[in-house]
Amino acid sequence: MFQMGKTLVSEDILDKEFVCNLSACKGACCVDGDAGAPLEEAETQILKDIFPMVMPYLRKEGIQSIEKQGPFVIGEDGDFETPLVNGGECAYVIFDAKGVALCAIEEAYNKGDIDWKKPVSCHLYPVRVKEYSEFSAVNYHRWPICNDACSLGKELKVPVYKFVKEALIRKFGENWYAGLEDVAKKRLEKR
Repeated sequence: MFQMGKTLVSEDILDKEFVCNLSACKGACCVDGDAGAPLEEAETQILKDIFPMVMPYLRKEGIQSIEKQGPFVIGEDGDFETPLVNGGECAYVIFDAKGVALCAIEEAYNKGDIDWKKPVSCHLYPVRVKEYSEFSAVNYHRWPICNDACSLGKELKVPVYKFVKEALIRKFGENWYAGLEDVAKKRLEKR
């Protein structure tokens, strides 16, 4: 770990390689697991506000789950998260013709219906940020369903922090990301 301002950053985001391989995993990160995507408190209001614009993109099951549970839920750990369909996939998941899980929120964004891409935790994945009172911990999350993404990242030589550059800038800002690039460059020079 190393410190950058009020963040503690895992060296794994510099050292590990990752590129999503949707053709291999079919978007399993949006379907597998026992909880919805983590949400920041401010994102709960955004989900309420955009629901009418996202609804046309959702599956019937997703709409029913959101109407029953709300656009977000409070998970077992007390944190905000997206609701699930029958304890399974995220309520905002849709599937393309090949069975690949996609995000209805991102589809609405891509079509210009909303100006919010998706929850920042989804955008950051495989990076997970845990907020503490004095700092944020920035970690690389390893999940076996992403083994193909790790293999593709290694093949293409794309470190995690470069794969999620846009999301890291969204979360922490341009200056923070520039500092991260400096740390990565200095680490590379020492090797």
